[in-house]
Amino acid sequence: MMNGRTLAICAVGITLLGHRAEGQDLSRYRTFELGSAVASISTLTGVASSEVKTIHQRPALMQDLAWRPSRWVSGSSKNSTDPVDQVLFSFYNDQLFRIVVDYGHERTEGMTDADMIEAISTSYGAPLAPTVRAGVRSPSRIETESGSPVARWGDAEHAVVLYRTSSYGRAMRLVVTKVPLDEAARKADAQAVRLDDQEAPRRELARQKKEREDGLDAAEKARVTNKAVFRP
Repeated sequence: MMNGRTLAICAVGITLLGHRAEGQDLSRYRTFELGSAVASISTLTGVASSEVKTIHQRPALMQDLAWRPSRWVSGSSKNSTDPVDQVLFSFYNDQLFRIVVDYGHERTEGMTDADMIEAISTSYGAPLAPTVRAGVRSPSRIETESGSPVARWGDAEHAVVLYRTSSYGRAMRLVVTKVPLDEAARKADAQAVRLDDQEAPRRELARQKKEREDGLDAAEKARVTNKAVFRP
């Protein structure tokens, strides 16, 4: 027997199958397009490029840029009604491959899964039918942290997944990815972790050596200074 929540979600899906939103584009979220360069997203968000965080430099350059939209309407003292609390943009070799959108709890409180699916579908069309996916790759860190998937949209090149997170307040999260770049980024991330583990002993020896050398330099400077003014 299907419960009321399942029936509601199915009903929304069936309704949306009859029409697809005009101009829907799985390659973007609002004005942000997958594949864009760091400089482009920095300009659109107004976040300085100096705020971009480098995650790995090899075997590929991996970077993150976090953005919090203004909580105020421009030129007004009124609160913004934008439900977005934070957006995290992730880049692989200067190409945007993933957009993680966290919606504020206060802006989605009381909304059901069916409500959220209906709203997201105005941008991406009807959600994909639920399927049993055997032999699927292990989930990424973002997928694990995002909580329970509610609905999916996508094609061979793109994936859009709506999650209800397990964080306090049960907030909603939307993850938009460019599949080929995401796969390349996952492989690069795994390789970077392996390289870090392999290089860890050498880096630790180098750190200890520098620490000793810095200590000797400091001691010598103190000796010269103190010797010049010392009076028994």
